[in-house]
Amino acid sequence: MLSHNVFFTLHDDSPSAIDQLVVACQKYLRNHPGVAFFAAGTLGKEFSRPVNDRMFDVALHVVFIDREAHDAYQVAPDHKLFIEENNSNWKQVRVFDSWVE
Repeated sequence: MLSHNVFFTLHDDSPSAIDQLVVACQKYLRNHPGVAFFAAGTLGKEFSRPVNDRMFDVALHVVFIDREAHDAYQVAPDHKLFIEENNSNWKQVRVFDSWVE
């Protein structure tokens, strides 16, 4: 399986803007063919050990059953609409793709 983890840092990091992005993730990115696991949420501010990366506001976690499902997701209309409607508030986007079992 392919784990696709995306960490968004926002220009407007107000609670309402953060919640709005989480809702958009759920609306546009949850129901794609080949998704084995989906979750979107916010930084766990209570986790502040020296090893915790706290440089994000919203985290998206999607596990695909295979590379083909991931590649189809990347060009899917809902994925493109998600980007178009939300990218103006993205200060930084970091993507971590990895093979998982």
